[in-house]
Amino acid sequence: MLGDFFRINLPYGIKRTESSEWYAFNREYMPLAFNDESYKGTFQKMELPIYTKYKGITERKLKALAWEDPAGIHRNDKGDIIQVWFYNDGLNPSNDLKYWNDYILKLKILATFLVDKSIS
Repeated sequence: MLGDFFRINLPYGIKRTESSEWYAFNREYMPLAFNDESYKGTFQKMELPIYTKYKGITERKLKALAWEDPAGIHRNDKGDIIQVWFYNDGLNPSNDLKYWNDYILKLKILATFLVDKSIS
């Protein structure tokens, strides 16, 4: 069980699905966010809209998010990046204030990812 707001509600990393959708996950690898307001208030647990397609995600941007390349990156058999970790235990911002600036820079990069609305 996670014991604080940071580990529950702030991203530890992002992961790509087989359909090229992405989601952010916390320290327990649980998804963070809904992407469809129609689920507000009432939903079935298995229908959670947590995966989103973004445009303009490049390998360069993904590498900038990783705490280190290649240790903070997981690739599939084709060599595509499918998972990125923003920090490791030794660089955890909630454990040491000196790592917050690096973490905030990663959140700023994430904030530039725009939803690909051309995908239905």
